[in-house]
Amino acid sequence: MQQKLHIRKGDMVRVLTGESRGKDGRVLEVDRKTMSALVEGLNMKAKHSKPTTASPQGGITHKEGPIHLSNLMLLDPKSGEPTRVGRSEQDGKLVRTSKRTGEVIKS
Repeated sequence: MQQKLHIRKGDMVRVLTGESRGKDGRVLEVDRKTMSALVEGLNMKAKHSKPTTASPQGGITHKEGPIHLSNLMLLDPKSGEPTRVGRSEQDGKLVRTSKRTGEVIKS
């Protein structure tokens, strides 16, 4: 069984450390193997591409780089502030809850 993560695709998160520290963004993808996530518009990396038939110009494109999950904190849906994540049972299912306000986190 795989470990449950506190961050999922579609969540709003704040970056705690690194070059993008203090910035907020939406999670595009979570990689369970490397325990990292791609956050929309953050940790941008330049990729150099040769001219091809698809893109005859070639050049430099920018895309999001991975950020380790330990450097991300979920934003509370009610207050918009960073919060820790807890788990509680609701209607027989385990749901993520905000430790700050107690709100259920929907994703």
